[in-house]
Amino acid sequence: MTHVVGSGGGSGGQLGLSRQVRRIAGREITFDNEGFLWSADDWNEELAVALAAEAGLHDLGEEHWRVLRYLRDYFARNGRSPLNRQLANGAGMPLLALECLFPGGIKHGARRLAGLPNPKTCT
Repeated sequence: MTHVVGSGGGSGGQLGLSRQVRRIAGREITFDNEGFLWSADDWNEELAVALAAEAGLHDLGEEHWRVLRYLRDYFARNGRSPLNRQLANGAGMPLLALECLFPGGIKHGARRLAGLPNPKTCT
């Protein structure tokens, strides 16, 4: 189930990003029109698994979880996503390996599955 809520409020409203409420992982969750969580507080590991399955990634392995947890921890400490090279260093993986690990690469894959804000809303 998906329904559009509108573009007001939230950090993406000023950028023309609309909100869509979807039922996923047993909950109703608001996403922007690019599939990023409207609120990072809605994230949990069950949601990450459901989003990964939708993207065709049916088995999140230890490398995936290491990246997702690093992204979540970095965001919690710094209020923003890490730069790609910071992510590579923090996860202990080459940047190319990170890009290939998630369908959609780092931006539309790893960051989206980690529940981080849409990079368009970051300044």
